[in-house]
Amino acid sequence: MFPTHRPRRLRRTPALRRLVAETSLEPRHLVLPMFVADGIDAPREISSMPGVFQHTLDSLRSAAVEAVEAGVGGLMLFGVPKAEDKDPQGSGASDPDGILNVGLRALADELGDSTVIMADTCLDEFTDHGHCGVLTAGGAVDNDATLIRYVEMALAQAESGAHLLGPSGMMDGQVAAIRGALDASGYVDVGQLAYAAKYASAFYGPFREAVGSSLQGDRRTYQQDGANRRESMREVDLDVVEGADMVMVKPAMSYLDILRETADRSPVPVAAYQISGEYSMITAAAQNGWIDRDAAILESLISIRRAGADVVLTYWASEVAGWL
Repeated sequence: MFPTHRPRRLRRTPALRRLVAETSLEPRHLVLPMFVADGIDAPREISSMPGVFQHTLDSLRSAAVEAVEAGVGGLMLFGVPKAEDKDPQGSGASDPDGILNVGLRALADELGDSTVIMADTCLDEFTDHGHCGVLTAGGAVDNDATLIRYVEMALAQAESGAHLLGPSGMMDGQVAAIRGALDASGYVDVGQLAYAAKYASAFYGPFREAVGSSLQGDRRTYQQDGANRRESMREVDLDVVEGADMVMVKPAMSYLDILRETADRSPVPVAAYQISGEYSMITAAAQNGWIDRDAAILESLISIRRAGADVVLTYWASEVAGWL
């Protein structure tokens, strides 16, 4: 009669597996990151991210509508300014006529409250040195001077119609500075999805192409060290205390342990970002016939949900929502 215990009974048919599945993946869990670029007259595919595009305003609207009709939970918008419009202060980030704010208004006009419109609240796309903040004379990122710019950027994004702001620069005090400014200016309903645990990662490489990054050097003095765990929990706790409405772990793939621990302790919803390198690795392996593309995509997303993410930012959001 051995074995007495046979867990395989509950795996025998697709219907049984579906019945007892512990983790679900639904379109509402997915957020689509999108890029809107200035100075282009047609969508431009990102060579290191096949299938992902820098959009014109018109193609942005079209792709956003398609994603919302597929059921995605939200859209995260990044702006790609022309190279000649970058400067040391990242002035285009807070300019009402800057490409990101124009793109936000286009989405708000097109979609209203039918989805959650999110904005990347960071300077790196807009600075000529590519860092997430303004620099001192010695070339270091000036934390407190950067907070002033984040506040200006946040107010411009709120005015442009963003529902959630995404402070991603890992400056100390950024969530509190933005929350105070939003409340003082009457934007009490605009929330923050705080990039609470954002690691310096080699897997951001394709994203640098996607936003036309001008980065010189690296971001290790403000993004987190991949060797550290406790530091992330401190960052998460601080962001919650400062008023974050949601917190995020980025990247997802190599930091599922951090995601699980964040989910276990966070009193607010938790997001995770399946970043460009994760997208590109699966895409490249599938193009070479080494893996089953669709199965790998779903497995990767389920793993992020299983680790505790309430929300997953993924470049496959619209496509996967259609499958689901």
